[in-house]
Amino acid sequence: MPSLRVATYNIHKGVAAELFGFRRAATLHELRRRLHELKADLIFLQEVQGRHDRHARHIKHWPSESQEVFLAHGAQLRPVFESAYGRNANYLHGHHGNAFLSRFPILRRDHLDVSDHVLERRGVLHCVVGIDGIEVHCFVIHLGLLGSSRERQVAALIAWIREVVPPSGPLLIAGDFNDWRHRLSDTLRQALDVHECWSTSQTSQAGSRAARTFPALFPWLQLDRIYQRGFAVEQVKVLQGSAWSRLSDHAPLVADLRPLVGAS
Repeated sequence: MPSLRVATYNIHKGVAAELFGFRRAATLHELRRRLHELKADLIFLQEVQGRHDRHARHIKHWPSESQEVFLAHGAQLRPVFESAYGRNANYLHGHHGNAFLSRFPILRRDHLDVSDHVLERRGVLHCVVGIDGIEVHCFVIHLGLLGSSRERQVAALIAWIREVVPPSGPLLIAGDFNDWRHRLSDTLRQALDVHECWSTSQTSQAGSRAARTFPALFPWLQLDRIYQRGFAVEQVKVLQGSAWSRLSDHAPLVADLRPLVGAS
Protein backbone atom coordinates (compact mmCIF):
# COMPACT_ATOMS: atom_id res chain seq x y z
CA MET A 1 0.00 0.00 0.00
CA PRO A 2 1.38 3.47 -0.84
CA SER A 3 1.73 6.36 1.56
CA LEU A 4 -1.45 8.43 1.85
CA ARG A 5 -2.29 12.08 2.28
CA VAL A 6 -5.52 12.44 4.24
CA ALA A 7 -7.45 15.67 4.82
CA THR A 8 -10.51 16.59 6.84
CA TYR A 9 -12.45 19.82 6.36
CA ASN A 10 -15.74 21.28 7.54
CA ILE A 11 -16.65 23.36 4.48
CA HIS A 12 -19.48 25.38 6.11
CA LYS A 13 -21.92 24.34 3.36
CA GLY A 14 -19.87 26.07 0.66
CA VAL A 15 -21.15 29.53 1.60
CA ALA A 16 -19.39 32.59 3.02
CA ALA A 17 -20.80 35.90 4.23
CA GLU A 18 -19.98 39.07 2.31
CA LEU A 19 -20.82 42.75 2.86
CA PHE A 20 -20.76 42.58 6.69
CA GLY A 21 -22.78 39.38 6.68
CA PHE A 22 -25.75 40.77 4.73
CA ARG A 23 -24.95 38.91 1.51
CA ARG A 24 -23.90 35.34 0.89
CA ALA A 25 -21.60 34.03 -1.82
CA ALA A 26 -20.65 30.56 -2.94
CA THR A 27 -17.07 29.59 -2.10
CA LEU A 28 -17.17 26.27 -3.93
CA HIS A 29 -15.13 27.15 -7.02
CA GLU A 30 -12.16 28.40 -5.01
CA LEU A 31 -12.67 25.64 -2.46
CA ARG A 32 -12.51 23.01 -5.19
CA ARG A 33 -9.31 24.50 -6.58
CA ARG A 34 -7.64 24.56 -3.19
CA LEU A 35 -8.74 21.05 -2.27
CA HIS A 36 -7.25 19.72 -5.49
CA GLU A 37 -4.02 21.61 -4.83
CA LEU A 38 -3.61 19.65 -1.59
CA LYS A 39 -2.84 16.50 -3.61
CA ALA A 40 -4.74 14.53 -0.97
CA ASP A 41 -5.71 10.93 -1.62
CA LEU A 42 -8.66 10.81 0.78
CA ILE A 43 -10.73 13.82 1.85
CA PHE A 44 -13.27 13.71 4.69
CA LEU A 45 -15.81 16.55 4.40
CA GLN A 46 -18.49 17.85 6.75
CA GLU A 47 -21.40 20.28 6.24
CA VAL A 48 -21.69 19.39 2.59
CA GLN A 49 -24.83 20.63 0.85
CA GLY A 50 -26.53 17.88 -1.11
CA ARG A 51 -29.28 20.26 -2.21
CA HIS A 52 -30.34 23.81 -1.38
CA ASP A 53 -33.06 25.25 -3.59
CA ARG A 54 -32.88 28.76 -2.10
CA HIS A 55 -29.14 29.09 -2.65
CA ALA A 56 -29.56 27.73 -6.17
CA ARG A 57 -32.01 30.57 -6.92
CA HIS A 58 -30.26 33.44 -5.19
CA ILE A 59 -26.48 32.79 -5.10
CA LYS A 60 -24.46 33.27 -8.27
CA HIS A 61 -22.50 30.32 -9.63
CA TRP A 62 -24.25 27.80 -7.40
CA PRO A 63 -23.52 24.34 -8.90
CA SER A 64 -26.37 22.34 -10.37
CA GLU A 65 -25.11 19.07 -8.87
CA SER A 66 -24.59 17.98 -5.27
CA GLN A 67 -21.53 19.64 -3.73
CA GLU A 68 -19.51 16.44 -3.29
CA VAL A 69 -19.95 15.67 -7.01
CA PHE A 70 -18.91 19.22 -7.91
CA LEU A 71 -15.83 19.03 -5.68
CA ALA A 72 -14.83 15.63 -7.08
CA HIS A 73 -14.42 17.05 -10.60
CA GLY A 74 -11.43 18.98 -11.81
CA ALA A 75 -11.41 22.31 -13.61
CA GLN A 76 -12.01 20.53 -16.94
CA LEU A 77 -15.09 18.82 -15.41
CA ARG A 78 -13.33 15.46 -15.46
CA PRO A 79 -13.68 13.29 -12.36
CA VAL A 80 -10.54 13.37 -10.21
CA PHE A 81 -12.05 11.65 -7.18
CA GLU A 82 -14.74 9.10 -6.56
CA SER A 83 -17.30 10.55 -4.16
CA ALA A 84 -19.85 9.45 -1.57
CA TYR A 85 -22.44 11.42 0.40
CA GLY A 86 -24.32 10.67 3.62
CA ARG A 87 -27.39 12.79 4.27
CA ASN A 88 -27.72 13.99 7.86
CA ALA A 89 -30.28 16.81 7.94
CA ASN A 90 -33.38 17.25 5.77
CA TYR A 91 -35.43 20.43 5.34
CA LEU A 92 -38.02 21.75 2.91
CA HIS A 93 -35.50 23.39 0.59
CA GLY A 94 -32.75 20.76 0.71
CA HIS A 95 -30.40 18.68 2.83
CA HIS A 96 -26.79 18.47 3.98
CA GLY A 97 -24.45 15.90 5.47
CA ASN A 98 -20.98 14.34 5.30
CA ALA A 99 -19.05 13.49 2.15
CA PHE A 100 -15.96 11.55 1.15
CA LEU A 101 -13.61 11.99 -1.82
CA SER A 102 -11.17 9.25 -2.82
CA ARG A 103 -8.56 8.82 -5.54
CA PHE A 104 -8.98 5.07 -5.03
CA PRO A 105 -12.07 2.97 -5.80
CA ILE A 106 -14.84 3.17 -3.23
CA LEU A 107 -15.90 -0.46 -2.86
CA ARG A 108 -18.76 -0.02 -0.39
CA ARG A 109 -20.53 2.79 1.40
CA ASP A 110 -22.95 2.97 4.31
CA HIS A 111 -24.48 5.62 6.53
CA LEU A 112 -25.46 5.48 10.20
CA ASP A 113 -27.87 7.96 11.77
CA VAL A 114 -26.47 8.87 15.21
CA SER A 115 -28.80 11.82 15.90
CA ASP A 116 -29.26 12.30 19.62
CA HIS A 117 -32.23 14.67 19.51
CA VAL A 118 -34.55 16.18 16.93
CA LEU A 119 -32.89 19.62 16.87
CA GLU A 120 -29.45 18.34 15.85
CA ARG A 121 -29.27 15.75 13.09
CA ARG A 122 -25.96 13.87 12.89
CA GLY A 123 -24.68 10.90 10.94
CA VAL A 124 -21.55 8.87 10.18
CA LEU A 125 -20.54 8.04 6.61
CA HIS A 126 -18.59 4.79 6.15
CA CYS A 127 -16.66 4.07 2.95
CA VAL A 128 -14.45 1.08 2.19
CA VAL A 129 -11.60 2.00 -0.17
CA GLY A 130 -9.59 -0.54 -2.15
CA ILE A 131 -5.86 0.29 -2.22
CA ASP A 132 -3.51 -2.28 -3.80
CA GLY A 133 -5.83 -5.09 -2.84
CA ILE A 134 -6.20 -3.92 0.77
CA GLU A 135 -9.49 -2.62 2.16
CA VAL A 136 -9.19 0.59 4.18
CA HIS A 137 -12.24 1.53 6.24
CA CYS A 138 -12.94 5.26 6.37
CA PHE A 139 -15.49 6.95 8.66
CA VAL A 140 -16.52 10.60 8.19
CA ILE A 141 -17.64 12.16 11.48
CA HIS A 142 -19.53 15.27 12.55
CA LEU A 143 -20.51 14.96 16.21
CA GLY A 144 -23.00 16.99 18.23
CA LEU A 145 -22.53 20.15 20.26
CA LEU A 146 -23.51 18.59 23.60
CA GLY A 147 -20.98 16.49 25.49
CA SER A 148 -23.51 13.82 26.41
CA SER A 149 -24.57 13.56 22.76
CA ARG A 150 -20.98 13.10 21.62
CA GLU A 151 -20.40 10.33 24.14
CA ARG A 152 -23.47 8.42 22.95
CA GLN A 153 -22.55 9.02 19.30
CA VAL A 154 -19.02 7.70 19.84
CA ALA A 155 -20.44 4.64 21.61
CA ALA A 156 -22.62 3.97 18.54
CA LEU A 157 -19.60 4.49 16.27
CA ILE A 158 -17.46 2.04 18.26
CA ALA A 159 -20.19 -0.61 18.16
CA TRP A 160 -20.57 -0.17 14.40
CA ILE A 161 -16.83 -0.36 13.73
CA ARG A 162 -16.50 -3.52 15.82
CA GLU A 163 -19.27 -5.04 13.72
CA VAL A 164 -18.04 -4.15 10.22
CA VAL A 165 -14.23 -3.69 10.44
CA PRO A 166 -11.78 -6.57 10.99
CA PRO A 167 -9.93 -6.15 14.33
CA SER A 168 -6.59 -5.55 12.60
CA GLY A 169 -7.93 -3.80 9.49
CA PRO A 170 -6.56 -0.37 8.46
CA LEU A 171 -8.90 2.28 9.82
CA LEU A 172 -9.30 6.05 9.41
CA ILE A 173 -11.79 8.14 11.38
CA ALA A 174 -11.79 11.86 10.61
CA GLY A 175 -13.98 14.91 10.85
CA ASP A 176 -15.40 17.56 13.14
CA PHE A 177 -15.58 15.96 16.59
CA ASN A 178 -16.52 19.16 18.48
CA ASP A 179 -14.43 17.64 21.29
CA TRP A 180 -12.88 20.81 22.69
CA ARG A 181 -12.87 19.24 26.18
CA HIS A 182 -10.78 16.22 25.06
CA ARG A 183 -13.15 13.57 26.36
CA LEU A 184 -13.21 11.15 23.42
CA SER A 185 -9.65 10.29 22.39
CA ASP A 186 -8.96 7.89 25.26
CA THR A 187 -12.29 6.13 24.64
CA LEU A 188 -11.52 5.64 20.96
CA ARG A 189 -7.94 4.53 21.61
CA GLN A 190 -8.89 1.97 24.21
CA ALA A 191 -11.85 0.58 22.27
CA LEU A 192 -10.42 0.55 18.74
CA ASP A 193 -6.62 0.84 19.10
CA VAL A 194 -6.62 4.04 17.07
CA HIS A 195 -4.30 7.02 17.57
CA GLU A 196 -4.96 10.69 16.95
CA CYS A 197 -2.57 11.88 14.27
CA TRP A 198 -1.70 15.31 15.63
CA SER A 199 -0.87 14.13 19.14
CA THR A 200 1.42 11.38 17.81
CA SER A 201 3.16 13.49 15.17
CA GLN A 202 6.59 15.04 15.69
CA THR A 203 5.34 18.11 13.83
CA SER A 204 2.69 18.88 16.47
CA GLN A 205 3.20 21.66 18.99
CA ALA A 206 4.81 20.52 22.22
CA GLY A 207 2.18 19.47 24.71
CA SER A 208 -0.70 20.01 22.28
CA ARG A 209 -3.34 17.29 22.50
CA ALA A 210 -4.98 18.10 19.15
CA ALA A 211 -4.70 20.56 16.28
CA ARG A 212 -6.25 24.01 16.63
CA THR A 213 -8.63 24.42 13.71
CA PHE A 214 -11.40 26.84 14.78
CA PRO A 215 -12.06 29.64 14.03
CA ALA A 216 -10.16 29.50 10.77
CA LEU A 217 -8.68 33.02 10.86
CA PHE A 218 -7.21 32.62 14.38
CA PRO A 219 -7.49 28.91 15.21
CA TRP A 220 -7.81 28.21 18.90
CA LEU A 221 -10.35 25.46 19.56
CA GLN A 222 -9.33 21.86 18.83
CA LEU A 223 -12.36 20.51 16.98
CA ASP A 224 -11.13 18.55 13.95
CA ARG A 225 -9.27 15.25 14.29
CA ILE A 226 -7.84 12.39 12.25
CA TYR A 227 -7.57 9.01 13.98
CA GLN A 228 -5.72 6.12 12.37
CA ARG A 229 -4.94 2.45 12.84
CA GLY A 230 -2.40 0.59 10.73
CA PHE A 231 -0.32 3.63 9.74
CA ALA A 232 2.68 5.65 10.89
CA VAL A 233 2.22 9.42 11.00
CA GLU A 234 4.84 11.30 8.99
CA GLN A 235 3.53 14.85 9.38
CA VAL A 236 0.33 16.75 10.19
CA LYS A 237 -0.48 20.37 9.46
CA VAL A 238 -3.28 22.89 9.82
CA LEU A 239 -3.80 25.12 6.79
CA GLN A 240 -4.21 28.65 8.11
CA GLY A 241 -4.34 32.17 6.74
CA SER A 242 -6.79 34.49 5.05
CA ALA A 243 -6.98 32.38 1.89
CA TRP A 244 -8.50 29.49 3.84
CA SER A 245 -10.51 31.60 6.30
CA ARG A 246 -12.48 33.05 3.36
CA LEU A 247 -13.79 29.59 2.57
CA SER A 248 -15.01 28.24 5.92
CA ASP A 249 -15.04 28.89 9.66
CA HIS A 250 -12.86 25.78 10.12
CA ALA A 251 -9.28 25.31 8.94
CA PRO A 252 -8.42 22.09 7.07
CA LEU A 253 -6.31 19.43 8.78
CA VAL A 254 -3.94 17.37 6.61
CA ALA A 255 -1.91 14.27 7.56
CA ASP A 256 0.67 12.27 5.64
CA LEU A 257 0.50 8.59 6.61
CA ARG A 258 2.77 5.65 5.87
CA PRO A 259 1.27 2.14 6.07
CA LEU A 260 2.84 -0.12 8.66
CA VAL A 261 4.54 -3.27 7.39
CA GLY A 262 2.05 -6.12 7.48
CA ALA A 263 -1.06 -3.92 7.71
CA SER A 264 -3.96 -5.79 6.18
